[in-house]
Amino acid sequence: MFRLLSVLVVSLMFCARPSAAEFSSYAVLQDDASLVIQNRVVRLFGIYIPDPGQFCDTQLRPAFCGNRAATALNFKIQGFVTCQEMGTYDDGSISAVCWTRRSKSDLGAYLIRQGLALAGPDAPFEYQALERIAQNNGLGVWGFQADQF
Repeated sequence: MFRLLSVLVVSLMFCARPSAAEFSSYAVLQDDASLVIQNRVVRLFGIYIPDPGQFCDTQLRPAFCGNRAATALNFKIQGFVTCQEMGTYDDGSISAVCWTRRSKSDLGAYLIRQGLALAGPDAPFEYQALERIAQNNGLGVWGFQADQF
C-alpha cells in the first residue's frame, strides 16, 4: 500500500504543471492596448478589444492616441504593472492577467467594466459577469456612440 501511494505521489508531481511566471516592470502602452513590458509584448488575458477607431486624449502632454481602451489603460496604468503569465501566442506575444501596483486592480476586468472590452471565450466567469453589467448599463461599446454617424 505504501509503495502504491509513493508511486502515485511521484507521478502526480511529474504531471503537475508549473505555476505561470509572474513579472513586474514599467509598462509602455501601445495604441492597440497591448503593453510592452521588459521588451515583450503583453496582451491582456481573456479579453477582446473591439476597434471603434482612433481616439486622442489631449489632456496628456504629449497627447496619447489609440483606441478608447488604450486611452483608458494609459490613464489607469501610469507606469508599473505586475502580470501573471497565462500563455503565449504564435507571434511570440504573451497572454497575461495584469494589475496596477497602486490600486491592485485587474486591467482586463477594468476594461470590461467600462464597456471598452469584451470577455473572450477563455475569460474567467468574473469577466463574463462584468460584461453583462456593462451591457445592461449601456457602457462603452454597449452605449450610444455619439461620435460616429
